[in-house]
Amino acid sequence: MDQLPHCETLVLEKQGPALHVTINRPDVRNAMSLQMVAELSTVFSQVENDASIRAVVIRGAGGHFCAGGDIKDMAGARGQKPAEGEEDPFYRLNRAFGQMIQQVNESSKVVIAVTEGAVMGGGFGLACVSDVAIAGPTARFGMPETTLGVIPAQIAPFVVERIGLTQARRLALLGLRVDADEACRLGIVHQVAESEVEIDELLGHAVDRVQQCAPNATAQTKALLHRVGHESMSGLLDSAAGKFAEAIRSDEGSEGTLAFMQKRPASWAKSD
Repeated sequence: MDQLPHCETLVLEKQGPALHVTINRPDVRNAMSLQMVAELSTVFSQVENDASIRAVVIRGAGGHFCAGGDIKDMAGARGQKPAEGEEDPFYRLNRAFGQMIQQVNESSKVVIAVTEGAVMGGGFGLACVSDVAIAGPTARFGMPETTLGVIPAQIAPFVVERIGLTQARRLALLGLRVDADEACRLGIVHQVAESEVEIDELLGHAVDRVQQCAPNATAQTKALLHRVGHESMSGLLDSAAGKFAEAIRSDEGSEGTLAFMQKRPASWAKSD
């Protein structure tokens, strides 16, 4: 990425193979505004074809990941009356978030979420579409929508995919909040750190492991994993065999095999 996009709600910093995206609205516990949704979408669109970026790390400023939707945006939508034939402003607001979170979910990059403090509503959904999720000791996760008289419309499908229907029912229907340890047991996050130092160590290790894996093979593997359960197994395996043949004949496949035989790091594993 030659030039990082200008953002008002996000702080962007490229560190080696990783783009660090910090949600930067600490005065409202990083509540997700429509502007933030648009900026996150722009960032993920731009990184998609940037070979120098292998991972996107999402974190929140001020000790919180994201406390959910922005109440001001909701209040603004409530004051707008749709003209005849137009979509409800609440529909547009909610659907815009869903489109962004689907984009993050389907990104070819490895998405790493570092969660601390409030990880609620939309923030919870964002954590659930990460490939690697690390929780700090202060992290609290929840789907509070039903306690507010609304529904987790855009995040619920991703939560079900993440932890299964049974546990998603319990969290959503009771509006529960769980700590980092329970989130790890449920599969919301993969690792729990006991300190800021340990968070940085786990994050550094994850980014290092991303760099050991061939970028195109990683992207193809992620796309394959997303197809599981959405099409017939036989058809999926037929397609996967074709992808495997392409991969093993590709430049990456040749380089990976040669590097293994020569007992050296592959070209993509070299530090920037």
